[in-house]
Amino acid sequence: MKFISWNIDSLNAALTGASPRAELSRNVLESIAKENADIIALQETKLPARGMNKKQAAALSEYFPEYEVAWVSSREPARKGYAGTMALYRKGLKAEASYPAIQAPEPMDLEGRLITLELPDFYFNLVYTPNAGDGLRRLDERQIWDQRYAEYLHELDSKKPVISCGDYNVAHKEIDLAHPENNHKSPGFTDEEREGFTNLLSAGFIDSFRHIHGDVERVYSWWAQRVKTSKINNSGWRIDYFLVSDRIKDKIIRSEMMDSGPRQDHTPLLLEIDI
Repeated sequence: MKFISWNIDSLNAALTGASPRAELSRNVLESIAKENADIIALQETKLPARGMNKKQAAALSEYFPEYEVAWVSSREPARKGYAGTMALYRKGLKAEASYPAIQAPEPMDLEGRLITLELPDFYFNLVYTPNAGDGLRRLDERQIWDQRYAEYLHELDSKKPVISCGDYNVAHKEIDLAHPENNHKSPGFTDEEREGFTNLLSAGFIDSFRHIHGDVERVYSWWAQRVKTSKINNSGWRIDYFLVSDRIKDKIIRSEMMDSGPRQDHTPLLLEIDI
């Protein structure tokens, strides 16, 4: 089976926007559509609590006409039009969607950060992990989130294997960002966040990219939009992942980043696994 994960940074902007960046986003959507994945996971959809309007739904259907859609958005008292996730799964797949709350600090459970699809032989989970924020103002809450999320995935894994993906907002090792020496106190590379990701893997999961490619390739999944040369200079971070239960790691065929062209921000990930 084939899976794709992408932090889209506003589904509406990608589908209906008129800016040059929206055009770049649509190019990425076209690349994703050509892969004919079984499940596509989108993060940071930024949709309102009511979901897509008719124009957005019609535009999405043009790219993915053979898919069912499951989504969850941020809802009050959390910020409007913030975070949000969506799963597109091929029609005919026996998949039941749930939108778990993991007893995270308020209002994280209301920010639309998690979707889990239960299929006959495995769980598919997608996540948009909270960012520690400017000045690390949300770091304490982020640490609790990491603990609760690891417990949740471990619970799923006790029942059947898990494939999990998304924007985890952490570069796990120094090889996972271009300039580790300057970023030890930056959101996404603090000791606390890295330890949280280590603990998640210790709960029975592997980083599929490193499992396939080892600890030698400096390949990134995110380049800062605010720095015009970040992608040209490949000054990036690897903060997006596909994780799988340790017991199915030998079934992985491919785990890699897709080419998103000149578009900065996140690039999609692709996982192919014999499951």
